[in-house]
Amino acid sequence: MQKQTNNHNTFKWESLGDIKKGRGDLGEEMPVIVYRLMQYTMLDVLSKEYGNETANEHFRKAGHLAGTEFAKNVLDLKVGFNTFVARLQCKLKELKIGILRMEDFNEDTGDIVLTVSEDLDCSGIPITNENVCYYDEGFVAGILEVYTGKKYNVREIDCWANGDRVCRFRGIVE
Repeated sequence: MQKQTNNHNTFKWESLGDIKKGRGDLGEEMPVIVYRLMQYTMLDVLSKEYGNETANEHFRKAGHLAGTEFAKNVLDLKVGFNTFVARLQCKLKELKIGILRMEDFNEDTGDIVLTVSEDLDCSGIPITNENVCYYDEGFVAGILEVYTGKKYNVREIDCWANGDRVCRFRGIVE
């Protein structure tokens, strides 16, 4: 049996492995606190090493890569927009990432406003008077870009950490 080599510096969907096989007793799910522990400690280390702005941009880029691969491997990209959004809502809820709601979509420009409640990244964290969902900005942008073929700039305009009860994102086609 030939050993498979994997370049750990290049992410591929297959790098996620066979979770069911590898976690036969523990299963595929884990508490949100474990995810946040990894996310916020990683952001803390990157912020101290490179500064907040650079760390946040790296998180956006990682989110973008994740959103791109998620869209390519999990979503049906050949359906109409309304069906796509409905299926995306179902998948995000099924995977316990959050509850997606479309607030506005401009068919002429492609610009979009959406909210995510009960989101994985920040729902329930202390109020710090800042937006913190940089990874999510990239994740949403990656999904939209794969589906539409257009480059999106997505920014969070409301956040739980700012005292809001949903995270609201505005995506603008560049």
